[in-house]
Amino acid sequence: MATDTEKLRVERWAWILIYGGLLTLVLGMFLERQDRTLGDIFQIGGAVVAALGALLIWIRSRMN
Repeated sequence: MATDTEKLRVERWAWILIYGGLLTLVLGMFLERQDRTLGDIFQIGGAVVAALGALLIWIRSRMN
C-alpha cells in the first residue's frame, strides 16, 4: 500500500513529465525549420517523455 507522500510524488512527476515532454515536442517542431535532425531528436524525445508521464498517471491510478 502506497503512502500519501508516494502518491503525491508520482502524481507530481507525471505532470512534470507530460508538460515538459509536450513543450520539448513543440520546440522540436520549431527547430525543425532550421535543422531537421535536431528537430526530430527533440520531437522524439519529447514524445517519449510525455508518454512516460502518461504511464505514471496509469501507475498512480493503480496505487491503493
